Amino acid sequence: MSTGKTVARATVLILALSLLSRFLGLARETAIAYRFGATAATDAFLVAYVIPYMFYGVVGNALATVIVPVFAEYVAQGRRHYAWEIMSLVTSAVLAIVLLVALAGVLLAPQIACLLGAGFPPETLKLAGRLTAVVMPAIVFMGLAGVFAGILNANNIFGPPAFGPAAMNIVVIFFALIAGSYFGIYGLAAGVVAGAFAFALVQVPALRRVGFKYVPALSFRHPEVRRIVGMMLPVILSSSVGSLYTMIDWRIASGLAEGSIAALNYANKLMNLPQGLFVLAVTTAIFPTLSRLVAEGKPAEMAAALQRGIKVVLLLAIPGAVGLAVLRVPVVTLLFERGAFDVRATEMTADALLFFSLGMAAFCLNLPLTRGFFAMQDTRTPLFVSLATVLAKLCLSLAFVRFLQHGGLALATSLTAVLNMALLSWLLQRRLPGLFGIPFFRFLGGTLAASGVMGLAVSGLDRLLATHFPGGFLLLAARVGLDITAGVLVFAVLGFLLRLDELLYLIELGRALLHRFSPGKAGEPYA
Repeated sequence: MSTGKTVARATVLILALSLLSRFLGLARETAIAYRFGATAATDAFLVAYVIPYMFYGVVGNALATVIVPVFAEYVAQGRRHYAWEIMSLVTSAVLAIVLLVALAGVLLAPQIACLLGAGFPPETLKLAGRLTAVVMPAIVFMGLAGVFAGILNANNIFGPPAFGPAAMNIVVIFFALIAGSYFGIYGLAAGVVAGAFAFALVQVPALRRVGFKYVPALSFRHPEVRRIVGMMLPVILSSSVGSLYTMIDWRIASGLAEGSIAALNYANKLMNLPQGLFVLAVTTAIFPTLSRLVAEGKPAEMAAALQRGIKVVLLLAIPGAVGLAVLRVPVVTLLFERGAFDVRATEMTADALLFFSLGMAAFCLNLPLTRGFFAMQDTRTPLFVSLATVLAKLCLSLAFVRFLQHGGLALATSLTAVLNMALLSWLLQRRLPGLFGIPFFRFLGGTLAASGVMGLAVSGLDRLLATHFPGGFLLLAARVGLDITAGVLVFAVLGFLLRLDELLYLIELGRALLHRFSPGKAGEPYA
């Protein structure tokens, strides 16, 4: 099977499962909002949850990222059996480390809560400490899930790792609605642990099918284990910067109005929806191909494949950001405003969402740009870029929060993401001279123009529909649905008129997803 067909097939599969996971993620946030609203208890839970969430986002993804090129290198050298031995050693090492980290987290839970929520009232701070102790065991299963995902992706198996978050969301929703009614916010915290277990468990059958047999053995001195750990450390540090941004926001927002952290969280989840759906699918599917092309010494082909992935990301992220900014109030109302989530919470979340949307395209681009460096086994450059932006994030947050409250924190995050994207793009262009050029910027300009016109059209249509769809869930759902449909049509027509070439590739991916065409009929969007 050709490279293009392999990547297209993987992208469609990951996209479908990511779509399921993200919608379940929205259902999870809706369930939490319904049961607990934007309250002090929700703020306390989010402070507790940020540690395991950060752990998987940092360590879990770092494991998956590093394992893929290393495993591909072993296989290319004809050392597949040796690769399985190393994966067993890595699994044992990760398990030992995460057990120690989880234990330390339980013992230091009050101090962790105080660090992240120092502005909380005493009762809320105490609750955050207790919840932190409850959720800490989740990082054990999240660490294992990261190892499993890396092994499976290296073997071109993408389904179970992509389904893992969906399984976790299902469990958390159940605990939020059922256990939450009996045990309150503690039931939700227990659901995080149970969900993390499900995340790891759903990948085990696929591991056995690809030939992985875990052999218990622990050796931190093994040269290959030390090599993988050495590659992981910069990835962990660079990935942790994003979580550090969240910790900065949580720390500052803990001294703002009640519900500020919850509003930032809900808005952030909406902003990350396109990234989790489309960007993750494209990037995950193309990453093994990029690693292989680098290993084969084909930089021009690698640059072409990466550029095509970046253009697809832009084609989704830019109009998505514009649409989310224009429809922020009806979207937040539709998804969250029920139960304990009132009008005040909607206004706070919509304000944060507006400022987050300004940086959404940059957030989305940072993922494939970073993977470009990782495919070349350069894990240090993204680290240095990320560290360079931390001070900018802190200064911008402290400056904007004085005038825009929690919205200023969202704006600071967006501007920092834009800075990070600009630095990564510049440095990657120096390594891959063919990555960006006049045709690329012509495509970028056309996408921006089409998105701007689409935003004006959707804004006008929404104001018109608001007078005919005054209220109620079904009427609001119809209004938002018509807005989105009109936006997609307007952008598609304008994109066709402006000859945005990657739009044709995206249509092929959509046809493959909707009609389940075979790879030979789906075209070669990444040829």
